[in-house]
Amino acid sequence: MSFLKVSDLKVHFPNRGGLFSRKGQPVKAVDGIHFSMEQGQTYGLVGESGSGKTTTGRAIIGLNTITSGSILFEGRQLAADGVQRHSAFRRDIQMIFQDPYSSLNPKKRVLDIISEPLRNFEKLSASEEKRRVQQLLEQVGLSPESIYKYPHEFSGGQRQRIGIARAIALKPKLIIADEPVSALDVSVQAQVLNFMQDIQKELNLTYLLISHDLGIIRHMCDQIGIMYKGRYVEQGTTADIFDDPHHIYTKRLISAIPDIDPNKREEKYRFREAVKAEYEQAYGNYFDEDGMAYPLKPISETHFVALPERG
Repeated sequence: MSFLKVSDLKVHFPNRGGLFSRKGQPVKAVDGIHFSMEQGQTYGLVGESGSGKTTTGRAIIGLNTITSGSILFEGRQLAADGVQRHSAFRRDIQMIFQDPYSSLNPKKRVLDIISEPLRNFEKLSASEEKRRVQQLLEQVGLSPESIYKYPHEFSGGQRQRIGIARAIALKPKLIIADEPVSALDVSVQAQVLNFMQDIQKELNLTYLLISHDLGIIRHMCDQIGIMYKGRYVEQGTTADIFDDPHHIYTKRLISAIPDIDPNKREEKYRFREAVKAEYEQAYGNYFDEDGMAYPLKPISETHFVALPERG
């Protein structure tokens, strides 16, 4: 049994416009995706802006209402056919948001920010709450004396650690990390990512990592799903995606990853030129007449690619 199983998930938004707010075709932010995750692993959702990856994460945690499909968490229904059933699972699924500057209330002290989920789910005395928050701050590498400070007194990396402390306060089983380091300096990104891996081992966490950066995804993830216009174009293990990409969209993403090794410069250049030529000559073979990805087809036990029936 999968730890998390998403089946035929669709999230459509109404599209109204014009003088009289006429109803047009709905925006299909997520359009029938399937994936599953095992406990303790990291699953990466990758795609450009507007591909539907963040909407998928928000639908799982209940911040977006699903249109249809089902979400199973530990064999129990989280949501099905547009009906959310999240109340019993909220403490088990938490989220780390993209922007550490806007996800923390600037008017609240660190003590109040981190203790908010504790106040919602656990009945602790003031002294117990304070001690718990100090322990969480130590766990994420911040000083316990910081509890009375405000978010503006911290750097971006420190603020994201506060967000992580809030996310792990209830000892969740699944954390959805939406672009957790995209707003941080490159020098700080590695620190936060390595720290996330450390607490994953320590607390046996499962991550759904949402990112547009394939370098980060390769470093962190066991399984990867590539999204484009609300659909999957490719899904597989990290080795499947990086060593044997099949879809032209996946190839273009991988070809855009910079390589600092000067010995591989020529090899990288040839790969990019080959991908460019394939894109120009065979783009229509990978998408239907509406420019949408075909349904996924298995090419191995772990590797699935959106290809037409003719293959």
